[in-house]
Amino acid sequence: MNDGGFILTAEHTSSTTTKVTSPNMPAAAASPLPKLSALPIIDITPFLHQDHHGRLSTAAAIHAACLEYGFFYLDISKYVDPSEPEELTRLAREFFALPQEEKDKISLKNEDHARGYARLKENVTNGKADAHEAIDFYRPVENPDKTKPIWGENQWPDIPEFREKYEVWIGKMKMLGIIVMEAMAAGLGMTHEEWADLRSQVDDSFWVMRIIGYPPLPNDHDGFSCGSHKDYGCLTLLYADPTPGALQVFLKDPGLLVDTDFEAPAEEAVEEGVWINADPIPGCIVCNIGEMWEIWTNGLYKSTLHRVVHRGSNYRVSIPFFFEPNFDALVKPLPAAHRIQDGAPDPFHKHAKQKDYEPVIYGEFLLKKVTNNFDTGKGKYD
Repeated sequence: MNDGGFILTAEHTSSTTTKVTSPNMPAAAASPLPKLSALPIIDITPFLHQDHHGRLSTAAAIHAACLEYGFFYLDISKYVDPSEPEELTRLAREFFALPQEEKDKISLKNEDHARGYARLKENVTNGKADAHEAIDFYRPVENPDKTKPIWGENQWPDIPEFREKYEVWIGKMKMLGIIVMEAMAAGLGMTHEEWADLRSQVDDSFWVMRIIGYPPLPNDHDGFSCGSHKDYGCLTLLYADPTPGALQVFLKDPGLLVDTDFEAPAEEAVEEGVWINADPIPGCIVCNIGEMWEIWTNGLYKSTLHRVVHRGSNYRVSIPFFFEPNFDALVKPLPAAHRIQDGAPDPFHKHAKQKDYEPVIYGEFLLKKVTNNFDTGKGKYD
């Protein structure tokens, strides 16, 4: 990656990185790190209207961002009024400010251990307790049974208008998920028939939404607000309050090794690159891809490591919406991805096929991940 990354739009914002050292020289002799651009900002507006030329540009930008980063900002200022997620944040703060016994009334243990409220440090990533609390919601199911993992009923706070306003947001994020999927299909060069087939795998998304509260990390805390992980689903559509310096994204960059003061899962420990801040931008959400897109693209797109390190003085709120495949979707490499890989000039080209990904049924994959939450000391990202 060059000094400025690659430009997809005229808009970028500054970002900071963690301390890095080169593996080939003493830390004192390491060259200064070049200033990195932020993640690309992509306007989804053309896909809200019949703007053919704009759609091509947006689709190409999303495709490039998924190839390079796995993360990007999505400008949704023409899709939702900014006051709407601000009101959701206010309602979230109202809940998290309640006495602990009130919040525990919708505890995970009351249902299926997946839907409901998780106390501070109840969620685990990489074997360490995360310094956040949250409420988790999943797509409602027929014939709910709380003795089965993820098959219970959602638990809503007893706060006026809380459920009504969040359900409106869920509806909008489900529609946005389909819109972004269509843009990604276009960026991959899929035919109308291929897109129709892919759409049928996500048209009844088994979505998940989290409402997360992050108190400031104590100086002596040996963990993270949320440890480094990759999302395992399809698309994450994240709205967060204006708190800067919390969400961090790992960008691979050969020759730069993350300082050992900064954790990573064991399989990522030798990755070369930098952590950059993905600070909130007005009118935008952060979008990233999960493991299902790795399978659909046979490895062309990679799910990217990210984490939350909130050391500010305020109480941070974020509302990630996970747009996932249908529960019974068979996720397998797409012909469009094979066409791109088969067109790579040589086996060593970065777009060339490295391996063949095995198909998975999404619901079975999800259950294996969520069931980890029942194991002592483990979490869904372990």
